[in-house]
Amino acid sequence: MQTRPRPKRYRPHNRKAKPAKEGKPGLTLEPHQIVVRPLVTEKGTHQSTRHNAYCFEVHPAATKTQIRAAIETLFPVRVDAVRTQVRLGKKRRFRNALGQLPDWKKAIVQLHGEDRIEFF
Repeated sequence: MQTRPRPKRYRPHNRKAKPAKEGKPGLTLEPHQIVVRPLVTEKGTHQSTRHNAYCFEVHPAATKTQIRAAIETLFPVRVDAVRTQVRLGKKRRFRNALGQLPDWKKAIVQLHGEDRIEFF
C-alpha cells in the first residue's frame, strides 16, 4: 500500500534576527575591554539583591566563556552562569533624519551564593 509523502515542515524565519557578530580571527580582548560598564537599573538592582545576578554591558564580539573569565579577573568572585542578550538600538531623530543607535550586548552574570559585587 502506497502512502502519501510527508509534507515539508514549515519553519518561520525571524526577519529581525541578525547573525551573530563573530570577532576577527585572532581578536584577543582584555578583561577591561570585554566588560564595558555595569548596568545599574531598577530591574538590575532587584536581580542583584534577590537572585545575586548582575547586569553588564559587554563587547559585542565577546563569548560567554570570555565574559565569565573577565568578571572573575576584574572582581574577586565565582561565576555560576552567564546569560547574554543582543539588544537592538533604539530609533532616534537627528534633526529631520531618522537615525538608529547602535546595537549592544548585555550580559547577566549569576554569582555563587556567597559572593557579592559592590559598585558603590
